[in-house]
Amino acid sequence: MALDAFALILLTLGLGLLFARLRVLPENSADVLNRVVLYLCLPAAVLTYVPRLHLDRSLLGLIATPWILAAATVALVTLCTRALKLRRDEHAVLLMCVGLSNSSFIGYPMIRALLGDHALPYAVVYDQFGTFVLLSTFGLYVLARYSGDTPPTTKQILLRIVRFPPLWALLLALTVMPEQPPAWIGAALKSLSDAMLPLVMLAVGFSLQLRLPPSELRPLGAGLLLKLLVLPLLAWPLSLAFGLQGERLQANVLETAMPTMITAAALAISHRLAPRLAAAMVGYSILLSLLTLPAWAWVLARWG
Repeated sequence: MALDAFALILLTLGLGLLFARLRVLPENSADVLNRVVLYLCLPAAVLTYVPRLHLDRSLLGLIATPWILAAATVALVTLCTRALKLRRDEHAVLLMCVGLSNSSFIGYPMIRALLGDHALPYAVVYDQFGTFVLLSTFGLYVLARYSGDTPPTTKQILLRIVRFPPLWALLLALTVMPEQPPAWIGAALKSLSDAMLPLVMLAVGFSLQLRLPPSELRPLGAGLLLKLLVLPLLAWPLSLAFGLQGERLQANVLETAMPTMITAAALAISHRLAPRLAAAMVGYSILLSLLTLPAWAWVLARWG
């Protein structure tokens, strides 16, 4: 990882923590920052990097990997639930927080920092065709099943998908956006895309929750182990089976190794599914990923 990117991550994360402790910003600051990223920075990143992507059959592995690992997550979390005798709501939180990675908000800037700008299109494919659709299908199903709500209808799932701003950016990027847009458009999009990392880490630092009762340490430990170690280990041979090599393989494994998706945890919390555990999965997975992601990148660079 480039030292300047790593320093920026630590600095903005620390500032977010400091601002939260000093109460110098409104309580909804993290939500506002995340919305700026969702409606401006993420679409700008998609429009900047996706037109440079030349679609071919080898990208199918990037799309299929998160779906296959979601199925693996169900099996692994079920085993953990039986072995550790977890509650029903803890089981649901682990399904959400292990199976869904933060492959966009944190994934995009981390892939850029670890692999470079040229690898970002692979992260976009993994996120948009994999993680995002999983959140809108698998994620909604888990919430509906374990919170007592009725299962989401096909119409509700489709509406959720079409209302996601980066999806519209993806459609534009794949159809009308040129690989080399006019200089003023390219510069504006690049500036918005570059703002994503500090804004995301500020929001994460502002909302970070690390306290957890002793009774919930076991599901937290199991969830972190699965999220940051086991699933990336599964993604590596899976990538090889799909014929992925070089940066495509590295991006595939690293996107799998990203921390818990903040949106997935927020949805679990809003449905009153083990809220402390969901918040802790986000906080601890992000902090630990600052160590595990560079470690994965180092290993993949030498043996990937």
